[in-house]
Amino acid sequence: MSVQPPTTAPPRTAGDAGEPALDPSSGAAPSRTLHPLVLRLHFYAGVFVAPFLLVAAITGLLYAGSFQAEKIVYAHELTVPVGDHKLPISRQVTAARKAHTEGTISAVRPSPEPDATTRVLLSGVKGIAADHTLAVFVDPYTGQVRGALEQYGSTGALPLRTWIDELHRDLHLGDTGRLYSEFAASWLWVITGGGLVLWFGRRRARRKVRGTTGRRRSLTLHGTVGVWAAGGLFFLSATGLTWSTYAGANIGDLREALGQSTPSVTATVSSAHEGHGSMAGMGMNGMDMGSHSGARSDVGLDAVLKTARAEGLSDPVEIVPPADSSSAYVVRQIQRSWPEKQDSIAVDPATGKVTDVLRFSDYPVLAKLTRWGIDAHTGTLFGLANQIALAGLALALILLILWGYRMWWQRGRGSTFGRPIPHGAWRQVPVYVLVPCVAVVAVVGYWVPLLGIPLAGFLAVDIVLGWGTRRHTGHAHA
Repeated sequence: MSVQPPTTAPPRTAGDAGEPALDPSSGAAPSRTLHPLVLRLHFYAGVFVAPFLLVAAITGLLYAGSFQAEKIVYAHELTVPVGDHKLPISRQVTAARKAHTEGTISAVRPSPEPDATTRVLLSGVKGIAADHTLAVFVDPYTGQVRGALEQYGSTGALPLRTWIDELHRDLHLGDTGRLYSEFAASWLWVITGGGLVLWFGRRRARRKVRGTTGRRRSLTLHGTVGVWAAGGLFFLSATGLTWSTYAGANIGDLREALGQSTPSVTATVSSAHEGHGSMAGMGMNGMDMGSHSGARSDVGLDAVLKTARAEGLSDPVEIVPPADSSSAYVVRQIQRSWPEKQDSIAVDPATGKVTDVLRFSDYPVLAKLTRWGIDAHTGTLFGLANQIALAGLALALILLILWGYRMWWQRGRGSTFGRPIPHGAWRQVPVYVLVPCVAVVAVVGYWVPLLGIPLAGFLAVDIVLGWGTRRHTGHAHA
């Protein structure tokens, strides 16, 4: 993915740009002395990181289209003919439990649109992953069960989208596989930034596509598309790191230290109500969510949903049952499209009174930015337009990688594939520039270890190779 001026002569300088080698003591501008180092870093990072980026781009392109594919593949489960009157939510849950008695009810998502089904989510079902649920789809007008599918995540991903999502996130290799995507995200912004520095450092006349051929044309196409896509690539890198294994944990710790963690509604009622916990368990897993029996009283789903509506929680919402005798119902909005609906309330199951309210408008700034960033990264924030933009960025990244490897091929001589950029470029950087750069790299590397560790390895190898070359050259002259 190297962005450097084309040449038809053998390399004579660290920058491979046909310019005389810069002497760090000559007083050259820092930007000129850094150019060879940026060039070399961009080249090697592009060559060795590009395969990971290519996998991330291809799977990301597939994921961008999975939302629309899901609507087509699972149309029978997701949609129903619009009727005249929706049944009470408790009757819909009863119908779902008659068809599927296994597991326990972990949440209920009432039909959010006139033609949408209600989802009753069951956890602890045999054959369903522990962090997944079985979604039972119920016609809200007739109570007919239209099917059941495995569901994952807060966006309600069904099997097709879940499979593609896991392919993009970890290649279906679990926690170990997640390192590939974090590695790609860690380096994407570095490669993009290096490309921008090199592109704007070239003379304007050498950026034209028209009339150029060979490696210069590949270079110009690579650079032009890279400049236009740079903002989006920076965004994908930053948001991708927010929920990665190592960098994501560091970001989470920093947000917590700054008091910017994502808050949650308090689901504990002020006092335990004798017998109510048993009723909550029986009601949520039995046939009638609105049933009552002596001291074992529970206001039921219908009353809880009515209370949520009175508090301004419009569709789509999810109702989570009490976890135990001292817990409340939690009703939360789950719309991730703009404007986001993320308000939530807790409702005492014995009295039906609201015990806590959390509005999205009260979230800390960084919590809001993280929420928006993740939702834009996953294609939900702006719906179809968001998904089209992500597909465009993924396609641009694929083209950038292919052009980058093509330039490497065109850079070779005869049977030699891809001549490398000469090493030792770091020696041309003045100490007063090199030291702050090293300090910045060390800090960034601490917070983003899958950038810092490989970068340190790159510099160490470069130093050793440079030392070996100088020693060999010295012996040859002797």
